[in-house]
Amino acid sequence: MSNPIPEPTPADKFSFGLWTVAYPGRDPFGDPTRAEMDPVHALERLADLGAYGVNFHDDDLIPFGSDDASRARIIERWKKGLADTGLAVTTATTNLFTHPVFKDGGFTANDRDVRRFALRKVMRNIDLAAELGAEVYVCWGGREGAESGAAKDVATALDRYREAFNLLGEFVHDRGYDLRFAIEPKPNEPRGDILLPTIGHALAFIETLDRSENVGVNPEVGHEEMAGMNAAHGYAQALWHGKLFHIDLNGQHGPRYDQDLRFGAGNARGAFWVVDALETGGYDGPVHFDFKTPRTEDEDGVWVAAAACMTNYLVLRDKVRAFRADPEVQDALVAARLPELARPTLDEGEGWRELEKAELADPEELAVRGAAFEHLDQLALEHLYGVRE
Repeated sequence: MSNPIPEPTPADKFSFGLWTVAYPGRDPFGDPTRAEMDPVHALERLADLGAYGVNFHDDDLIPFGSDDASRARIIERWKKGLADTGLAVTTATTNLFTHPVFKDGGFTANDRDVRRFALRKVMRNIDLAAELGAEVYVCWGGREGAESGAAKDVATALDRYREAFNLLGEFVHDRGYDLRFAIEPKPNEPRGDILLPTIGHALAFIETLDRSENVGVNPEVGHEEMAGMNAAHGYAQALWHGKLFHIDLNGQHGPRYDQDLRFGAGNARGAFWVVDALETGGYDGPVHFDFKTPRTEDEDGVWVAAAACMTNYLVLRDKVRAFRADPEVQDALVAARLPELARPTLDEGEGWRELEKAELADPEELAVRGAAFEHLDQLALEHLYGVRE
C-alpha cells in the first residue's frame, strides 16, 4: 500500500526559473524539441501546480535588443500575469552569457567596452527586479573565466569582478532598493574554468567587497557535485556564515556535465542530506528548482518534471523529519557523540595555559573507541528507503 503523496502549496515557497520550464530542449548537439513557451502561460501552469514564485533572466522575458515600447508592453503583460496567478517574483538575474558579445565574459571580459555594456544591462534589470518586488538578485558568472592560461590574468580579472559588485552594491544602495545579491558558483561549463567555482571561493571573494553584508551565495546541487563537493556540507557552511541568501535545487550524477535533472533524481542520498541541512539549519527562503526537462519530453513532460521537483522535496522533507524524530535515531546520535560535539572543547575560562596543564584521556583508550557511525547512517538509509516511518 503506497503512502499519500504530499501536495505542494504556496506556503512551501517553491519557485521556478522561467528558463527552467521554458527550456525548449536545445543542447550543443541538437535543435529544440519543444516549441517556445509563452512566459504568461508558464506562470499559469506553475500556479496550477501549487508553486509560490518565479525567477527570470532579463532575456527570458524581454528578447535581447527589444525597443523601449516593446519592452514596456511585455512588462505590463507580465505584471498582469503575476497579478492574475498570485505568483511572486522571488529573484531575478541578468543573462551575461548567451549573446556573442559575452563570449569572453561580462564583468571580467578583457574588452573594457563589453564590461561597461554588461554593467548597464544589469543595472537596467535590477530596476525591473526591484519594481516587481524581488528580494534577491542572483549573479551567475557562467562566461567569467578562460580556456587557456595566458588569456586571462586571474588577479586582474578578480579586481574587475570586485569593481563590478562594488558598483552594483552602490547602485542598489543609492536607489534605496531592498535587494541583496547572491553569487552562484559553478566550476566549469560553458567556460573551461569559471571564476568563483565553489561556495568557498565565493565566500572568500565576498569578504573583499565594500558592502559584503549585502552579498551572499546561491549554491546549486548540480554545480557542487560537478566539482566533486558535498552539496549538503556547502549549504550548511553557507548557513553557518549567514550567507545562504538563495538556493538552487536539482539532480546530478556526480562530476560530469551539468545535467540539471529534476530534484531528487540522480544522487537521491545527497538530496536527502541537502534537505536535512536546510531543515536543521533554519533556511526559510524560497526553495528554487533550477532543472531542465530532458529533450525527450513534450510540454506535458515539462509539467510532470516540475511537479516532481516539488513532490520529491516534500517526500524528502517528511523523511528527514521522521529521521530526526525517531527515538532510535536519537539514541544513535548520542552513541555517535553528536551532543558532545556541541560542547566547547575548552571549559569556561580555560585557555591554552590551563589546557597545557590539564590531565588528558589516554590516547590508546581513545583509539579503541568505536564511533558508532555505521548504525546511525544505516538508520538514515532505512528512512530514505521507506522501511521506517
